Amino acid sequence: MEKLFGTDGIRGVALDELTEELVYKLGVSLATIINKTKNNSTVTIAKDTRISSNIFEKILIDTLTNNGINIIKLGIIPTPATSYLTNLYKADYGIMITASHNPWQYNGIKIFNSNGYKIPDELELELEDLINNFKENNNKEKKGTILNKYNPINDYVNHLINSLNSNLEGLNIAIDVANGATSNTAELLFKKLKCNAIILNNNYNGHNINENCGSTHIEYIKKYVIENKLDAGIAYDGDGDRCIIVDNKGNILDGDTLLAIFSKYLQINTIVGTIMSNLGLIKYCKKNNINFVSTKVGDRYVLERMLEDNYILGGEQSGHIILRDYMNTGDGELSSIKLLEIVKTNKLSLNSLSNIFNKYPQITENININNNKKYKLTNLINNNEEINKLKKKISNDYRILIRASGTEALIRVTIEGKDIEIINKIKKEILNIIKKIIDQ
Repeated sequence: MEKLFGTDGIRGVALDELTEELVYKLGVSLATIINKTKNNSTVTIAKDTRISSNIFEKILIDTLTNNGINIIKLGIIPTPATSYLTNLYKADYGIMITASHNPWQYNGIKIFNSNGYKIPDELELELEDLINNFKENNNKEKKGTILNKYNPINDYVNHLINSLNSNLEGLNIAIDVANGATSNTAELLFKKLKCNAIILNNNYNGHNINENCGSTHIEYIKKYVIENKLDAGIAYDGDGDRCIIVDNKGNILDGDTLLAIFSKYLQINTIVGTIMSNLGLIKYCKKNNINFVSTKVGDRYVLERMLEDNYILGGEQSGHIILRDYMNTGDGELSSIKLLEIVKTNKLSLNSLSNIFNKYPQITENININNNKKYKLTNLINNNEEINKLKKKISNDYRILIRASGTEALIRVTIEGKDIEIINKIKKEILNIIKKIIDQ
């Protein structure tokens, strides 16, 4: 059976890998599952700014309403807003059309349940089975309607504001919205918080989402902050579920740094991270008697572990931060305003927080690979005798992590440790071994 769902929904090149037919089949399959258990159901649908998002939105709305499902159109709005509003509006499911940090040519589908959590593996497998063994749904006696009584942007922004105990008056910041989903929320949010905010890259045209901007191109806002002598810079990704911060001197605060800051200033004694979390963060936790819990890469796995043991703080180095007291998924805007609240209420400079722990150098090499072969090849590489000998040889101050990307046709090779020269030497050995495996 074809594997459709990765670590963060279905994703692929729009109209090529993620086709109109596939999105149609997904809509019918989701309707089939919904109609088994409930009549008069409602689904929220949101999207980012990619040109293909409009195509897929229309297909999903037509397909679901034709199968008796009511729709709440959220429009262009961040992924975490979809999570929050699905729960607030008491919808049965929520759909976000986005490929997150990927270029505009890609797109994807994320699905949330009625509580605003990403659907579990079991439901994904059920959807995959229905899609791969597709049958038309002939039960179309009742047509669903589009419900227009909601104000999604205001409802979401007000929730973010209510998560703070003070405004952000007096802070001078720049915000890079990546020509993406936060284009419609960030300006209103920071205006209501009385922050002196300059919004950058908010002229989306369907083709420029994440293009040399946003959290995957942090150099843009770093340069802007330094040149304009601002207090901070915030960069979101295309769907707004992650953020990377730049302080007034251009130092970068990634997700690991944010986790350390939140654990200290919000007095949280457990951090849920991933196998990609920096060794420096793990050592920081040991030194400060903070429980560090590790999961597979993917914010959904972080959240699953948080729910399992009722933890309230978790996230990834890439900038997905889950503050579960306020949101059921990673939220870039929430993370950024909570960080700025810490800075303001404690009368700190962001620069004083940027080196909260000693970060270990880390190099990641991306190997392009056939998407259908990436998991098989990753298993071969991780079980290779030479690779495992090399892993055993290095000390506790170095790590080798090899994994298939859950969102792209890549194998990611990450080497981390104290000395950058040793890291580069290990990288060269690893890549030579991998090349031999791939060429076999």
